Amino acid sequence: MTAASPTTKMTKVQIAASLGVSRQSLYYSPKRPSADEVTKIQIEHVMKENPAYGHKRIAIELSMNHKKIGRVMKLFGLKPRRRRIHPPPKIDDQGKEPTGYPNLIKYLCPCRPNVVWVADFSYFSYEDRWYYLATVMDLFTREIIGFALSRHHNKELVLEALAEAKQSQSCYPIYHHSDQGSEYDSTEYLNKLKTNKTSISMSAKGCPWENGYQESFYGKFKVDLGDPDRFESVGELVEAMQLTIYYYNERRIHSALKMSPRKFRQKYEQNNNPTRRLSV
Repeated sequence: MTAASPTTKMTKVQIAASLGVSRQSLYYSPKRPSADEVTKIQIEHVMKENPAYGHKRIAIELSMNHKKIGRVMKLFGLKPRRRRIHPPPKIDDQGKEPTGYPNLIKYLCPCRPNVVWVADFSYFSYEDRWYYLATVMDLFTREIIGFALSRHHNKELVLEALAEAKQSQSCYPIYHHSDQGSEYDSTEYLNKLKTNKTSISMSAKGCPWENGYQESFYGKFKVDLGDPDRFESVGELVEAMQLTIYYYNERRIHSALKMSPRKFRQKYEQNNNPTRRLSV
C-alpha cells in the first residue's frame, strides 16, 4: 500500500491497514486503569481505618492477591503510616550482674494459650514528659492480656500489668519471658512468678530480638496510636492507648495469624477445650 501524503486524510480502515490491526481495535479502551481505580478506592477505605496496614494485611482484608495490592499501592503512591521517635535517656546499667535466668523460650513453640507470656514496656513523649506502657502478651494468641500505664518505669508498673494478665486469664503461665531490666529482675516480681510455679525466662543482655514479639508489637502500636501530642490532655492520651490496644486485640490483622488475636483465640477455643493452669 502506498503511504498517504501528510495532507491526505486517511480513513480508519486505511489507518488500521497501515498499522496491521483490525478497525475494531482502534475503538478498544484498556480496562486495567479502571480496575486499578476501583482497587485504589478499596485500599484507601481499608487504610482509612487501618493507617498502618501494608500491602499484605490489606490483601487479607480485601481477600485479594498481595502482589496486586502492592502493585496498585505503588502505582498510586499509597503508603502506610510510619513513625519514628527518639528514646528517652536511659540510666546506664553497664556492669550489672547477669540475672542467671537463661532464655527458655528460644526454641519453644507454644501449642495453646497460657504456656508462654512475654512482657515488656515502652515509652511515649507527651508535652515534653515521658509516659510508660507495660504489657503482657500471650505468645500463642499474640493477645495483650494485661497492661498498665505510669509516669515512671519501675517494678510497680510491671507488677500491675502482670496482675491484670493474671486476672484476665485466671491463671499464671508455664513460662514468663522478659528482658533483664531491673523492673523484671526485682525481688517482688520474681517471687510472684516463683510462688505460682512459673519458669522464668530472660533475654540475653543487649539482645532485644530475643523478645522480638513485644518489640514488634510496640513498633506497630506507636504507628497506630499516632503522635501523642495531638491529644489535648493526658486523659485523652490514656483513652487512645486503651482503644489502640482494643483495636490490636479485636480487629487488627496479625500477619502471622492472618486474623486478629482475639479471633484466633476464639477459633482455637471453638476447636479445643484447653485446661487452664490454676494459680496457687
